[in-house]
Amino acid sequence: MLVGTWNLENLYRPGGPSGPRDMAAYEAKLASLADTVNRLRPALLGIQEAGDPAALDDLLELLDGRYFATLSDFPDERGIRVGFLSDSPVRVVADTPAFPGALRPVQVDDSGRTTDRAGRGVLAVEFPTPVTWLTAAVCHLKSKLLSYPGGRFVPRDEGERARCATYALQRRAAEAATVRALADTLIGEDGRRRRVAVLGDFNDEPGAATTQITQGPPGSEIGTPGFGHPDRGDAKRLWNVAPLIPEEQRFSRVYAGRRELIDHVFVTHELVGRITRAGTGVPHETVTEPRPLPSVGEDPGTRRDAPGSDHAPMWIELGR
Repeated sequence: MLVGTWNLENLYRPGGPSGPRDMAAYEAKLASLADTVNRLRPALLGIQEAGDPAALDDLLELLDGRYFATLSDFPDERGIRVGFLSDSPVRVVADTPAFPGALRPVQVDDSGRTTDRAGRGVLAVEFPTPVTWLTAAVCHLKSKLLSYPGGRFVPRDEGERARCATYALQRRAAEAATVRALADTLIGEDGRRRRVAVLGDFNDEPGAATTQITQGPPGSEIGTPGFGHPDRGDAKRLWNVAPLIPEEQRFSRVYAGRRELIDHVFVTHELVGRITRAGTGVPHETVTEPRPLPSVGEDPGTRRDAPGSDHAPMWIELGR
C-alpha cells in the first residue's frame, strides 16, 4: 500500500489571481498532475495547495479508477488548503488550525499583528486497510519563500528581509507545535500499538528545528545506532522516514539550483517496521532519478502558467 504527500502548487481554475491565466495552461497543469498520480497509484495521498475545490474535482475526473477527495475546512488567506486523495472513503477525525492552548500568539508582520492559528488547517483522517485503520494527518507549514507588504517578493532592505524571515520562522515553529499536539492526540498513550502517519509540506529540511519538533522524544532515529533498540520514547516518538529514501532521490524541491527535502512522512513505532521502501517521484521510475524538477526562486508568480508542480511526491510503501 502506497501512502504519500504532494504539494500540487496552486491548484486553481483559470482566471483567478493565483491560477493559470488561460484554459490551455490549466488543462496542461491538470494533465501533468493526473499523469503523476496515475503513475504513483497511491492508496492515500496527502495534498497541499488545493486552492479551488472545483479544480480538484476536475483533477479527479482524469484519474484512473475511483478516487475520493477530502479537504480541510480551513484555507489560508489565498484560499489554499490541505486534503487527501484516497482510493476508499475516509473518516475525518480532526481538522484544526488552532495553536496548542499554552502557546502564545506569534507576530506575523511589522504592524505588530499576531495570530494564534496556523495558516492552513491540519486535517486528520482514518483510512481503512486490509488489516486495520490507518490514521493520517496532513499539514502545510509556513513557507520559507518570503513575501512582503504590498505583494512584494523583494525586500526594501536587509532589515526587512531579516524581520520577515523571523516572523515566518516563528510561525512555522508554532505550526509545527500544532501538528505535534494533534499527533499526540492521534497517537494516544502508546504509539507502539497505533498506526499513525503524519505527512505534508513542512517547508524545511529534516535537520531543521521546526521539522524535528514533530518527532517528539529524541533518539532512535532511522540510521542511528539507537534505531532498533526499544526505549521509553517509542510510545510517543514519530520517525521521519527520510533516511530510507535512496540518497540520489532525497529531495522534493529544487530552490535556486539546490536540492531540498522539505516534504516529509513521519510514522509511529507500529508502522516504521512495516515500511518496505520509500522515495520521491514515482516508484517504478526511481531506479535512477525522479523526473527533473524545475528550479524555483523567490517569486512563485513566475510559475503561474507552468504545468505540473514544483514539488515531487514523497511516498512510502507499507506491508501488512
